[in-house]
Amino acid sequence: MIGKINHVGVATPSIEDSIKLYRDVLGATKIGEKFSMPEQGVWVCFVDLPNAQIELIEPYGDDSPIHGFLKHNPAGGQHHICFEVDDIIEARDAMKAKGARILGTGEPRIGAHGEPIIFVHPKDMGGVLVELMKKPSADH
Repeated sequence: MIGKINHVGVATPSIEDSIKLYRDVLGATKIGEKFSMPEQGVWVCFVDLPNAQIELIEPYGDDSPIHGFLKHNPAGGQHHICFEVDDIIEARDAMKAKGARILGTGEPRIGAHGEPIIFVHPKDMGGVLVELMKKPSADH
């Protein structure tokens, strides 16, 4: 059911500091602009790699869900892994049928790539927060 890895989400207290790490230490050359997603409580910046992306996420506002993660991981760290799926509703329903809990309302929302996403509870995914995202269309 799952497709390729689209990105790995990395929570950080500072996207700017993380960009320096990916650029200056790891040699990343294609790094997008930082942008806000207030409806999800995050700042986002994508680091493009040959086979996937790193999604840097920083808290946006006092009620950002990233604050809780950073409280337990002050330096930041891997937050989630995102897999592409052909049909987000079919994927959601399959996860529910297998007993996995969908976070939030259970309804897909639009993610940073402009495509519908859901998150599956880490307790049902071997301790990993899993994001499922509708495979981006050719124009994304």
